[in-house]
Amino acid sequence: MYYRTRIRWFRVAGLLVVCTAIAAALGYQKPAASFRAAPPFVAATPSATVAVDEDPSVANLDADLRDALRQAMTDAAADGVAVTVDSGWRSPEHQQELLDEAIVKYGSQAEAARWVATPNRSAHVSGDAVDIGPAEATAWLSANGARYGLCQIYANEPWHYELRPDAGEQGCPPMYADPTHDPRMQP
Repeated sequence: MYYRTRIRWFRVAGLLVVCTAIAAALGYQKPAASFRAAPPFVAATPSATVAVDEDPSVANLDADLRDALRQAMTDAAADGVAVTVDSGWRSPEHQQELLDEAIVKYGSQAEAARWVATPNRSAHVSGDAVDIGPAEATAWLSANGARYGLCQIYANEPWHYELRPDAGEQGCPPMYADPTHDPRMQP
């Protein structure tokens, strides 16, 4: 009886060692991108001046998008909501890094495409998209963004906004489920 108990104990201990080694190995892998840059590039608070031209990720945005964003941030701040630009313009190289990390994280190019566009298709690379946060800001922009022409484009990305100038009069267009449903993302 003692012999069987001892063997079971060794098996359990061995299994724990193997599991711990696997967990440790996985823990030391390079983490996948969160697809949200930190620290934030631009923040607007009720007591802060909105300055969106200081960082290349904002300065390189389309001028009309930047102006709409500036106005929305100012009005959100007046409502007590801080809007942060987590990611705006991206270089093609940075976009490719994000895509490569997404492929590792999601296991395939097809699944990664639900979250990250190729550099030649990305609205971030062209300066036509901005990712905002925190959750209070996305909620505020979801309710008020159309007044500024700022529309959420993808249902799976509540932080991703693009300029749709007609939204002030017509409302934002229906969202795509994710970027794979957007005709602009098709080869």
